[in-house]
Amino acid sequence: MLAPGSTIGILGGGQLGRMLGLAAAQLGYKVHIYAPDAESVAAEVTAHHSQAAWDDEPRLAAFAAACDVVTYEFENVPVDTVRFLSGHVTVRPGMAGLKIAQDRLEEKTFVAGLGGRPAPFAAVPDRAALDAALAELGAPAILKTVRMGYDGKGQARIVAPADADAAWEAIGRHAAVLEGFVTFAHEFSVILVRGIDGEVRFWDSPVNVHEDGILATSSLPPPQIILDQQDEARALMAKIAAELDYVGVLTGEFFATEDGPVFNEMAPRVHNSGHWTIEGAVASQFANHIRAVAGLPLGSTETATLPVTMHNLIGGGIETVPALLADENCHVHHYSKTAVREGRKLGHATWVGASPA
Repeated sequence: MLAPGSTIGILGGGQLGRMLGLAAAQLGYKVHIYAPDAESVAAEVTAHHSQAAWDDEPRLAAFAAACDVVTYEFENVPVDTVRFLSGHVTVRPGMAGLKIAQDRLEEKTFVAGLGGRPAPFAAVPDRAALDAALAELGAPAILKTVRMGYDGKGQARIVAPADADAAWEAIGRHAAVLEGFVTFAHEFSVILVRGIDGEVRFWDSPVNVHEDGILATSSLPPPQIILDQQDEARALMAKIAAELDYVGVLTGEFFATEDGPVFNEMAPRVHNSGHWTIEGAVASQFANHIRAVAGLPLGSTETATLPVTMHNLIGGGIETVPALLADENCHVHHYSKTAVREGRKLGHATWVGASPA
């Protein structure tokens, strides 16, 4: 159990690190951010900040020496960085989940091997393989790069085989996975926290609505079809967490279909669709991630009251903050990012026990 006053290192300096840092401070911990970016909204609210490259081993060693435990806030931290740090300090969660989540092909194969049901998929290492995959799965389909890509990036929709050339160019001609199109009623997420002792707790699953590939809203209560499929999806995520010996918050995204939940992807970290838990649950995903990596007892994941709506403030949407602050039922989170760009997450707003005005 990590004593108050200890230092928790966080790899990555974005808004998830910012919210983790605030949760750690509430529990009496100092936080040290490590990220290569000049701008770090996480570092603004934490005690220490190291700006250095992911492969700068002397700086990584110094960072490890300054921390009592290390975690990460996004899934694209290089596995080699975590491997190096693990030789100097405890890293929770470790490399296993990170490695799998960074490779869509490996992720789908792994989940299928545990009895999960991903969308039909085929490996597309090159342009010729795309034609073969389309012949196998048919169209419409989604072409996704094997590595990197989030919030709709690194993806291209193929409506008919004639779209193959354009789709291949759109993803930069990188190794990819072709996913068969899934007919679904709703999208939802399963967010769990797993402690050092293997205890697992789940938050209620919100219904998620995406716009242009980016999460727009997460809300509770979800439609009945999600409630009916929540237990099956939870069982799969618990199995994944146990297989990885995972410690911390782990998220799985699912499609609710007529045939049951279809696994989309996982994120080995706190997740955008769980931001509602800050005000909407007894213990938030951020507080429980810190509790888990610090070896503390987990907090209750019960929903405080219904309904709950979390709305992302994306791009110019951040300009609505003054109006949102005038709504007495609205909790506003501004991430303090300076550049306003289309598609960039700049904040979020949450309503608990009331609907958005």
